[in-house]
Amino acid sequence: MDIFGRITIRSPAKLAAALLFCIIAGSLGSLVTVTRPGSWYALLAKPSFQPPNWVFAPVWTVLFFLMGTALYLVWETGIGKPGVRYALYLFFVQFAFNILWSFLFFGLRSPLLGLLDIIVLWCMILATIMAFYKVRKSAVYLLLPYFAWVSFATILNAGIYFLNP
Repeated sequence: MDIFGRITIRSPAKLAAALLFCIIAGSLGSLVTVTRPGSWYALLAKPSFQPPNWVFAPVWTVLFFLMGTALYLVWETGIGKPGVRYALYLFFVQFAFNILWSFLFFGLRSPLLGLLDIIVLWCMILATIMAFYKVRKSAVYLLLPYFAWVSFATILNAGIYFLNP
């Protein structure tokens, strides 16, 4: 099976597992994310560049799909090959920080803890990109939109923190 015109899918089951993991695990943050009018989040002062709330769900859905595909590409390379286990380890660590962010920011209502987490997340994504590059360069291209979005989200989180002392 061929995807994106260049990536051959050798194991559709592995691809499905990687995609489902990213989509299901990634959606755990939605359990504590409340942005409706009158909520704690709705009452916070936000930077002028804050996107509308409806933008976040479709963006994250696309990002989780891209992340799952990148995960598959590295996993499919073979666990026994040099750098693969380390790259996968970094991927899962950064993903844990991704999930944790919602629980810190929304669950604990702490823009400061969210900011600290997202800074670590940003660093872990960068480390994951570097590790993926050594294993499978095509996987890196799929992580770049994620890195860009988290970079933007870091600035947004910082703005919310500084506007709400």
